[in-house]
Amino acid sequence: MRLTTLLRRVIGVTSLRVDGVRWDSDCLVVAVRPLWRKPRCGQCGVRAPGYDRSKPRRWRSLGLGAVVVYLEYAPRRVQCRRCGGVRVERVPWAVHGSNFTERFEELTAYLAQTMDKTAVTKLMGIAWTTVGNIVTRVVERNRDPEALKGLRRIGIDEFSYRKRHRYATVVVDHDRHKVVWAGEGRGAATLATFFKMLGNEGVSRLETATIDMAGGYIKALEEHAPHVRIIFDRFHVQKLASAAVDEVRRELWREMRGTEDAHAIKHTRFILLRRGDRLERHHRARLRTVAKKNKRLYRAYLLKETLADALDYKQPKRAADALDAWLSWACRSKLTAFVRVARTIRKHRDGVLAYIRERLTNGLVEGINNKVRVIARRAYGFHSAGALIAMIFLCAAGITLDPPLPHRLPQPQIDAPIPTQA
Repeated sequence: MRLTTLLRRVIGVTSLRVDGVRWDSDCLVVAVRPLWRKPRCGQCGVRAPGYDRSKPRRWRSLGLGAVVVYLEYAPRRVQCRRCGGVRVERVPWAVHGSNFTERFEELTAYLAQTMDKTAVTKLMGIAWTTVGNIVTRVVERNRDPEALKGLRRIGIDEFSYRKRHRYATVVVDHDRHKVVWAGEGRGAATLATFFKMLGNEGVSRLETATIDMAGGYIKALEEHAPHVRIIFDRFHVQKLASAAVDEVRRELWREMRGTEDAHAIKHTRFILLRRGDRLERHHRARLRTVAKKNKRLYRAYLLKETLADALDYKQPKRAADALDAWLSWACRSKLTAFVRVARTIRKHRDGVLAYIRERLTNGLVEGINNKVRVIARRAYGFHSAGALIAMIFLCAAGITLDPPLPHRLPQPQIDAPIPTQA
């Protein structure tokens, strides 16, 4: 086998010709050129007449062990009528505007899915910011172009990626279990950008949207998709009641601190926040003590449990009756925290009851948010929303990479032990 044929197979690109190879400053430089004669536009890929030829440039390729390999070629420039100007020709081993081969970028992005950027920089021998640029390019060419088509049920939530209220909004498809859109910021203006990209036809196909009780998302849905059924996440609804119980407990503790009655509610926070069917025997004994010594706190606990029981109903009519009864009880409970929660739930009653009919929560979105938090912690934070959004799509948008990894070698056979003579 000739050396040029061997190098072409090692590079892994069939549509190129190897003209030569040389050693230059501790790196291997391979002179290559495309197989096609007529140049093609680097952006649109259409054949175009030649304009002139640029100086020779290099593309970083996958190394051979500890040896750094570069591909060298003097690309032509073409006069593209479709793009309307002079463009650099397309090469088969790299994308337009990149200084690395596609195989190099594919492996770098694959490592970035499971490793922090610092480890990737040491392994691939590139700069920290270069990893982010490569991830952005890989995401652009591997994202599903039809990700926004056929959406019926979506989940919306925000993610805080930096101090001083820096947020990113994430939209998840409940049917395909992946991220379909992400944008910088939160609120009505950010979500309006998503609806604009979706188009009138795509918006008309939407049926349900799971959100928390953020006013900005509610406003955007009412303005741009009024027909969509809003489902408030059950976790956030029960979280309001749990926060109210804790508020009542802290208020009573401040009032009774230093008295004998304060001992009954001391160290009861997590007992009061846990569901009744998950309490252990000694926890239930402590709860009975709270019921005897402090009626107000026990009333707050019963309100929290009753709200959860109302959301457990599977029949919409029974759930609606139970929720209305709970709202009446909370308003008459003489507990300021629960009166406030009752007003909030009454305002969003239809969205709360929509969970009973659809049995759909924001659990999938919260799970993806946890994954994004791991990504942000692994990267020790992000300075820009663009870098974070690229990593979100890379790790949570269903992108499957096929890096040029070596095939697994067969497991060696273990020789059987030689029997010893008696």
